[in-house]
Amino acid sequence: MALIPKEVFFVSGVGRHEDELVSFELALRDAGIERFNLVPVSSIVPPGCRVVSKEEGLRKLSPGQIVFCVMARYASNVEGREIFASVGAAFPEDKDMNGYIAEHSGEWYEGAEQHAKRLAEEMLKTQGSKVARTFAITARGKVKEFTTAVAAAVFVI
Repeated sequence: MALIPKEVFFVSGVGRHEDELVSFELALRDAGIERFNLVPVSSIVPPGCRVVSKEEGLRKLSPGQIVFCVMARYASNVEGREIFASVGAAFPEDKDMNGYIAEHSGEWYEGAEQHAKRLAEEMLKTQGSKVARTFAITARGKVKEFTTAVAAAVFVI
């Protein structure tokens, strides 16, 4: 059985706690994906994979389900810093070609989200595809205690 995603949706969240692992859990909760067993995958959006809303995507998943995603994650406990996690996506004009998702994270700077989109766009161009559209989602937060930012492209099989 081929595990080829039919749909993808995008989420982001920030969590804060005195413990780093719990801050990650709270970031997943803020993003709405804490109830799944998340499996990281690389950057390919299969041809024909439809982008759906977070709400529509979540309705198709069950608690405890193994769910594939491309996730950017960044954690810090350096008070006062601003951190981020972004995923950018690029989709080709040719619907028979795959798209790309890129992760980017770290300390916040102007243009961070655009950089995630640019990375995905550049990867798409390496296969000779023209870009039809790009998209990015970013979680951004000021560090208090341990702070974790996550952004993810979540696949629905």
